[in-house]
Amino acid sequence: MLLHVIARGKIARSPEAELVARYEKRLTWPVKLTELPETGGRIPDPQTPCRTVLMDERGRNLSSGEFAAILGEWRDSGIREARFVLGAADGHSAQDRQEADLLVAFGNATWPHLLARAMLMEQLYRATTIVAGHPYHRAN
Repeated sequence: MLLHVIARGKIARSPEAELVARYEKRLTWPVKLTELPETGGRIPDPQTPCRTVLMDERGRNLSSGEFAAILGEWRDSGIREARFVLGAADGHSAQDRQEADLLVAFGNATWPHLLARAMLMEQLYRATTIVAGHPYHRAN
């Protein structure tokens, strides 16, 4: 299953970009990163069947294990692409939230956009290692 991270805004050269690149290299599942301008831009057509996850402050707070279980279930049921969308500064529209398959939050705190992108990449890496039974994740 392709893990497709779609983010508004450019990450450029930054410490966050280094973290994103580090986790991108570690991922054994196929991964694609798409950057869009703050407004406009065209999101590439999905591979179908596809699931869309919006990273949204109103979303569910999932444990890493719960997140991994969802990804594993999607992969095992034949989903070809899982899209993870990070919105612009004002977040996602009500329509986008309604149409998404899942809304996920990184807790109640507000996170800088670039740091949220790095956190998402780490959680994707962690989830895939959990699904693979790799010891990276140390569950209690």
